[in-house]
Amino acid sequence: MARQFQRRIEDFNCEHCGQPVQGDGYTNHCPACLWSKHVDVHPGDRAANCGGLMEPVGAETKGGEPIIIHRCQRCGHVKRNRVAADDDRDLLFDLLAQGNPLRL
Repeated sequence: MARQFQRRIEDFNCEHCGQPVQGDGYTNHCPACLWSKHVDVHPGDRAANCGGLMEPVGAETKGGEPIIIHRCQRCGHVKRNRVAADDDRDLLFDLLAQGNPLRL
């Protein structure tokens, strides 16, 4: 199984808030609520069998760039995801203020 990124352009409806999301090949979470779905083992491979919703539980900065931390509600898997330009800034700032409660 390859570990390299696989770009997939896919549109979807957020399973948390119902928002229609237009994917650009890098989209991995809903810009309206910041929730994601556990579908990948490695970015873009769609090889995860879990399918659980991934809650945005915190954020941190890496090299000056904000990173959202998601935790799967079904299996507990934790994943860091880059912030997108159209992400809800108020929700992002709330997550950054909370920091990283998981201490990864």
